[in-house]
Amino acid sequence: MVGDGINDSPALSQADLGIAIGTGTDVAVEAAGVVLMRDTLVDVVTSFDLSRVTYNRIRLNFVWAFGFNATGIPIAAGVLWPAGIILPPWAAGLAMALSSVTVVCSSLLLNRCVFVAVLSSVTVVC
Repeated sequence: MVGDGINDSPALSQADLGIAIGTGTDVAVEAAGVVLMRDTLVDVVTSFDLSRVTYNRIRLNFVWAFGFNATGIPIAAGVLWPAGIILPPWAAGLAMALSSVTVVCSSLLLNRCVFVAVLSSVTVVC
């Protein structure tokens, strides 16, 4: 539900996703889950695209973190010890730090996304 007035606030609070236009009344802004700062309706589509891109980035970060942990934890636990491969504690700590840095850098790549509005359609360029 998208609204900006007093009569929209009950629907905004009951909706699964209530979006208030920032130039609307304070009651609508308080009742909504998302508040758009500008008064253009193209921002509604842009917010959906931004949420989709963000959700996909979260899934990608989860895959990377799972991959790091799925390979690193067994090696740190000594699975390869019979073969003579031992992971020293400093290397395990470095691998965990590298995992965190990778996830943060991947999330920071969202800053490169540009949302281009062309004649009522929004294109995401990352």
